[in-house]
Amino acid sequence: MAVTEVFIGVGSNMGDRQANITSAVKALSQYGKIGLVSSLYETEPVGFAEQPDFLNCVIGLETGIAAAILLENLKEIEKAVGRKSSFRNAPRPIDLDILFYGKRIFKPELLESRPRLEVPHPRLHTRAFVLVPLAEIAPSFIHPVIKKSVQQMLSELVVEKRVAKWGELTLT
Repeated sequence: MAVTEVFIGVGSNMGDRQANITSAVKALSQYGKIGLVSSLYETEPVGFAEQPDFLNCVIGLETGIAAAILLENLKEIEKAVGRKSSFRNAPRPIDLDILFYGKRIFKPELLESRPRLEVPHPRLHTRAFVLVPLAEIAPSFIHPVIKKSVQQMLSELVVEKRVAKWGELTLT
């Protein structure tokens, strides 16, 4: 079984944000080996602004699970932590996004997967709340479409929203 390094964005802005993130990351460990884990960052919401601030981090997961199956598993973890269907960018107890699945590229128009799989995440290069924690753990990772490192994408980003280091994620 081939193992792929996957980077997953994790965020929460409802309830006990840190506990929600810890619970989700621990649940992820059943799908592979948790590797790199960024610090937690408190960030302003993007899109719908009238909601609490988020805690965000990025984790590395070494997995042999296919990307479409992993995405389905992430959606199940979100449900287990209390996420309900709502409007785009709504407040949520947990949000799990596949940022990179190795160097692979998945376009939804080429796949029949449900939920919708698009990797690399189509907006990660525009979001400081993703790039800051990702640069902490994988600064030299090259975006397979944009062909720039995470650190380079971050250095070129005009940051308009606050991203402040908040603490460390403890999984023990």
